[in-house]
Amino acid sequence: MARMENGRQSMDTRSIRTISSSRMDDESSLGSDSEINGFTSDRQTDKYGFIGGAQQHTEESAQDLPPQVLRQRELKWLDMLGHWDKWMIKRFNKVRPKYKRNNTKQRGALVAFSVRLRCQKGIPPALRGRAWLYLSGGKVKKEQNQGKFQELDSQPGDPKWVDVIEKDLHRQFPFHEMFVSRGGHGQQDLFRVLKAYTLYRPEEGYCQAQAPIAAVLLMHMPAEDAFWGLVQICEKYLPGYYSPGLEAIQLDGEILFAVLRRVSPLAFRHLEKHKIDPILYMTEWFMCAFSRTLPWASVLRVWDMFLCDGVKIIFRVGLVLLKCMLGTREKLKACQGQYETMELLRALEPRYMQEGFLVREILEVPVTARDVERENYTQLKRWKKNRGELNFKSPPRMHGARVVLLSEPPRRQDLQQNPTIVLEVPQPTPQLKKKDRSFKKKGSIKKSQPVVEIPNPYSLPNDPAPPLAGPQAPPPPAGNKSPEAAPQTDTEPPRQQPAPPTEPPPAEESPLQQSTQSLSSTEQDTYL
Repeated sequence: MARMENGRQSMDTRSIRTISSSRMDDESSLGSDSEINGFTSDRQTDKYGFIGGAQQHTEESAQDLPPQVLRQRELKWLDMLGHWDKWMIKRFNKVRPKYKRNNTKQRGALVAFSVRLRCQKGIPPALRGRAWLYLSGGKVKKEQNQGKFQELDSQPGDPKWVDVIEKDLHRQFPFHEMFVSRGGHGQQDLFRVLKAYTLYRPEEGYCQAQAPIAAVLLMHMPAEDAFWGLVQICEKYLPGYYSPGLEAIQLDGEILFAVLRRVSPLAFRHLEKHKIDPILYMTEWFMCAFSRTLPWASVLRVWDMFLCDGVKIIFRVGLVLLKCMLGTREKLKACQGQYETMELLRALEPRYMQEGFLVREILEVPVTARDVERENYTQLKRWKKNRGELNFKSPPRMHGARVVLLSEPPRRQDLQQNPTIVLEVPQPTPQLKKKDRSFKKKGSIKKSQPVVEIPNPYSLPNDPAPPLAGPQAPPPPAGNKSPEAAPQTDTEPPRQQPAPPTEPPPAEESPLQQSTQSLSSTEQDTYL
């Protein structure tokens, strides 16, 4: 049966549904050692790392930004990550109007001055992994549990879960270059993350829907960061989804169906008429966070908003798809029964999953976190009345990154950005040190004491006498031989000039005398 996976119609569902299939392992050449050593010429890798046309709708739906806009967004995100606690507390949902050139407000336009609006615009690809870790609270969790992942990674793990995890490794995005190799670094890291979680939460163990979540995180961050991101998603964003019995996902299915009645009455009546339970079509959507349903460009945008605003984004995406596929009478004419309706929901139309269209529709759906919690209270009350108490009591759900941050206030050192690549800076050369000293010396000349002049030891008889002490005086005018030109001090009377020679002074100055006059200027250096 054909189905859509990341915008690609997969004809062989055994690689997804079956736990163990030796025949598929023998026949599948993708990921074999011969294939890894050298790809064929017709296989190309897109910008997301998928090989061989696995993302055939991605190129059409992706919105490429100009490099200048991308650089500006990167600078903004770097500033936010450097002051994360201030942005999350004071500017998480802050907006300001956009002004035109004539300083008038542009109607309906807002500047992305908040974390929420910048996540809705899309996180820059170069910073997406770091931003996801900060949004989910995985950064704080990692810093508060130093060495915990290494401790779990060194343990052998429960053999029951280890066998199941090993059988699921090659099914997670087999067309991605990171996971295409059997036993490669991608599958090894995925095994480490999933095994560590079974040791971290032994009461939950392992669920097959956790593998795509961990694989998406591993595409953007190291294994340790992906582990803490998975912990936060399973405990804060989607609590109880992967517990035994899957009671939380069933409860959210009832919430989705109840909210659909208000958003799209036609789709609600059609599903109710044919008695199609939400668990039949929304399980993979919600448990995998649409990572196996939408084109990859749309997956990344949905995850940007999901980790910022919480599970309400997942509800909105499901409502948009149900409304687009079953929200008109023309659509309902093509599916007259339960089987046709399920086939229609399995093969979603690509135009409804395009990045631009989907993001616009998600932002227009009138469903808030308060609506989800109100309906959750109603459905939980009905569940207890009809089925009794829940067997697995999950922790309360956190709606967004700000609530996660406030629930566990971080320390300042928990939010510091640790460099992943450390370069050894070479020691400065002595020449550089000398230049630095000279620069400091030049800068301190303004505040230094005035320099006492050194008398010229080779002065001529007709040169003025140098001052003994005190501040520097201006030079006497040329040809002035009077003793009044000598500088005076407050403590001593001026010294008299020695008597000149008997010969009369010349009428005009010779070039030699002019040169001696220049040598006895205010800058009387020892000149030989």
